[in-house]
This record gives sequence, C-alpha cells and structure tokens, in this order.
Amino acid sequence: MSGGSDVLGADRLHLRGVLLPDGDERDLWVVDGLVRLEPVREAITLTDLSSFLLPGLVDAHCHIGLESQGAVPYEIAEQHALAERAAGALLLRDAGSPADTRWVHDREDLPRLIRAGRHIARPKRYLRNYGAEVEPDQLVAEVERQAGRGDGWVKLVGDWIDREVGDLTPLWPIETARAAIARAHELGARVTAHVFGEQAVAELVEAGIDGIEHGTGISSDLIGLMAERQVALVPTMLQLDNFEQYAQAGEARFPRYAAHIRALYARRLDTFGAAHDAGVPIYAGTDAGGYLPHGLVAQEIAALAQVLGVEGALAAGSWSARRWLGHADVLDDGAPADFVVLDTDPRTDLAALRSPRFVVLRGRVVETA
Repeated sequence: MSGGSDVLGADRLHLRGVLLPDGDERDLWVVDGLVRLEPVREAITLTDLSSFLLPGLVDAHCHIGLESQGAVPYEIAEQHALAERAAGALLLRDAGSPADTRWVHDREDLPRLIRAGRHIARPKRYLRNYGAEVEPDQLVAEVERQAGRGDGWVKLVGDWIDREVGDLTPLWPIETARAAIARAHELGARVTAHVFGEQAVAELVEAGIDGIEHGTGISSDLIGLMAERQVALVPTMLQLDNFEQYAQAGEARFPRYAAHIRALYARRLDTFGAAHDAGVPIYAGTDAGGYLPHGLVAQEIAALAQVLGVEGALAAGSWSARRWLGHADVLDDGAPADFVVLDTDPRTDLAALRSPRFVVLRGRVVETA
C-alpha cells in the first residue's frame, strides 16, 4: 500500500475498498482519468485495505471569486477552489459571482465548476458589489446576459430587506419573474433564487423556477407543488445559523424583520423535514464565499443529517447531487475518476468526511492526508 506525498499526481491507480453508495467491496483501477474494473498495468496501489470510496463530494451552493467586499483577484479565487478540493468537493455549483471564473475550466487540478454568472438583483436591494443590478423592466434582458455568462444556471435574488417596509419583500413582480424564467428556459438555462421569506418563494415556484436557495419560508401549501415539479432545495444549513446575527444587526431599525428571520430560523428543521418527506429534492451547499470560508462541505453534510438522516445527507452531498447536476454518480467502469478515499465508513460516522485519506480528481491523486 502506498500513501503520502509520493503518490501526488499519480494517474495509474489500484484501490480496494467499499464502493458507495452500493456498499460492495471490490477492486478498482484508474487510468486515463477513468475508473476501470479490470487490472491496469503499473498501477500504484493506494490502498489494499477495506477503505471506503465515495463519489466526489458536491458543494451545490458556493461562490468562487467572491468575498464580503465583492470580487477578489485570481489568486484568492484559486485559493477558494483549492480549499474546496482539499475538502473533497470535486464538483461545485457557483451560485453567483461577480468574478469571471471561466479560467477554472482550464485547470485540470481544480474541481469541476458549474457557474451561474452574477446574481441578478435590484438597485439597493442586495449586498453591494455582488450582483448585476437592474429594474424589473430590464430583468429579461439581464437573464439573457447572465445565461450567456454561466454554465446553464441563472441566479436571481428573490427577496431582501425592503427598508421602506422594514421586512423581507420580493424583488420582482411575479409576471416579470415568470417571463424571465421562461426566457432562461428557452436559452437552455435553469434558474435558482436566493429566498428567505414566504411570499417570494411561493411566487417564484409558481412562476416555474428550477431551484430555491435557503428556502426558510417554504409553506406547507407550497411543498406539494415543489415536489410535483421537482424544484430543488439547497438549504445552506451553515449559513442559516447566522440568522441571529442578522436579526441583531437589524433589530434597532427593523424590528419586524428581526422577528421574522428569527421565526424562520426557529422552524427551519420542521420546514425542511416536511419538504423531504414530501419528495422535494434537497442538496448540500455551504454558501461559501461572501462571508463563509470555503471547504466546509463535510460540516454542511453533517448539518443536513438533522433533516435527511446520515445516508440521505451523504447522498445530498455526493451521488444524488452529482446526478442532479449531470455528472457521474457511481464509481463504475468508464466513469470519470473523481472520488474520495476514507479510512472509516461515513454511513456510521459522518466525521469521516472531514479527513479524506486521498482525493482523486480526473484520475490523479491531488490530496493526501
């Protein structure tokens, strides 16, 4: 058995372990970036013990190239991607960034990245320097621009605090949102939205949106429609733990808003549990970038286990999320060799995800414990 830095970059590999999600113990080999089930000559044996092999983890909501002040330089964006890789997150859905990160596609050593262009928001109705800011009559045209800038996704800001009202309100009239979503679909893009409150999420789902980020305001009446349409939910559990901080920051000027987001947070587990029970697809996303560091996918999966159970949370952060995003979800013959190797079974202890023994990306060992 080999290990340590001497295997970094190795591209002909042999492993024996329990392959998840199936749970079968068997040998596999890696050559030319692909998984093979027949022996490969001159392969380095990474492990001949009963390790656990898991399809690469997914951070389905992060922001490469974004920090609290807005876009960051290339070198910092690279650090974001490397932090995700070190955590075993080998497929990233970037849910909006003002930085142009198309260069990541050219880096074989960085995770696979699915971009959503910039957030689309209204002027003075979202965080400064984050989004493309337009009025409702310009939304369809901006969706067209961001669909061309991304990789099949567009990100709307669905609601935010309205200072005149003192609470969360939708940014877009429902008919405007409906037209924008329809246009994105015509262009082959899916649409997702940042949403905290009740009204905006109901209107956006009714308007035909494909995904909801955060989603604390989902009502019992809406859950059935989301399940029927398979509208994806990415709760960003770690980010929601900051709601009390938001409440305290706004309480003096906006007590109604503060009380509202506290109530949304208090019922979040019941809300997401009901959605899961009804068949709403739920996936793991950290919301890293902006105000949270990258590389938190193991913690996010553990937080999701409160709602989905251990195996459900594993699926939400690995094979189910990969399938949803159009990537190989099992380690079968001919599949891209993107996987993590764990010393212990994550089905019995999710803490195993925090320290992968090896991370293999595009058939090469890129991280070792």
